[in-house]
Amino acid sequence: MPNRLFQRVIHQMKDAVNGVIGVIDETGAVIACSDLSRIGEIRQGIKEELSYSSESITSGGFTYRAIGSATKTEYIVFAEGEGKEADRTAMLISIALSNIKNLYDEKYDKTSFIKNIILDNILPSDIYIKSKELHFSTEEVRVAMLIRFISKTEMLPYDIVLSMFPDRAKDYVINVGEHDIVLVKEVKPGVDIREIEKQAKNICDTIYSEFFAKVAIGIGTPVDNIKDLARSYKEAQVALEVGKVFDTDKNVNSYENLGIGRLIYQLPTTLCEMFLHEVFKDDSIDFLDRETLMTIQCFFDNNLNVSETSRKLFVHRNTLVYRLEKIKKLTGLDLREFDNAITFKVALMVKRYLVSKPAKF
Repeated sequence: MPNRLFQRVIHQMKDAVNGVIGVIDETGAVIACSDLSRIGEIRQGIKEELSYSSESITSGGFTYRAIGSATKTEYIVFAEGEGKEADRTAMLISIALSNIKNLYDEKYDKTSFIKNIILDNILPSDIYIKSKELHFSTEEVRVAMLIRFISKTEMLPYDIVLSMFPDRAKDYVINVGEHDIVLVKEVKPGVDIREIEKQAKNICDTIYSEFFAKVAIGIGTPVDNIKDLARSYKEAQVALEVGKVFDTDKNVNSYENLGIGRLIYQLPTTLCEMFLHEVFKDDSIDFLDRETLMTIQCFFDNNLNVSETSRKLFVHRNTLVYRLEKIKKLTGLDLREFDNAITFKVALMVKRYLVSKPAKF
């Protein structure tokens, strides 16, 4: 934080208080003072003494108090005197400068800058201006990952992810909710999405093994311009939500590989309900039991291959054919025919979507 900002505030305060007031940094050097001749003086041992006190200390005719938390002291204010009045003055100055510092950090901190971009809290025309102020590279390839903590942890989710990505020059960890953390990660140009998915899976495994917490991760598409980070973040949100509906067995989903689930998720529920009524007359899909649905899914997973599906289900080939005929009789769709299989597959996904999002219009 520029010393001149502290000096400006101290200069404005000097006529309202009695005695000399000022600020020292973590090395003990006076960086701002109402008495300009004292700037540059060294106050030895003040930081160390304050580390043993939760409030203030007195030394050499001055009262000292940390700005912000005494456990992480970067700056210390001082007021001339060792009585109650000096302590009160030091407290007021500490509070004022602490708030000013927080506002300054929020305005100029790169992480806050990235957060404002992904949440659309900054005008596109201001992005490049702010980037120059922060000396921030705007054309690196970056991707947004939305990490959602599904189970409770002893540590805060933000602290967990931040401990895994301490390099704030390339990776930015942003808290967007009680259980949601955004990781904006710099990647290599032309990186394959499978490589990013692999990194995301490693994050899931590390969090589970070291912090005993389950997470799900949605991945946006990599972007090579900082203004497109908001889009990557929105895609990560969609990937997470679509994965929760259509790929419940996966903890990592990328926007590029969502397939038809992405299209269905964006459809109005009224349109989806009309489609289901057209495909399944008399709501015949509701009469399919769990075993039948498992058979259908296995049949799809094995590319409509009867022999391979019967082997995976440990049933005779004729048993599987009998089940498929039963499904055809009930729904009017023969899953051994490609067009019918596609219709049935989409209908099952639409049904799952409606169950998970009953109020979405």
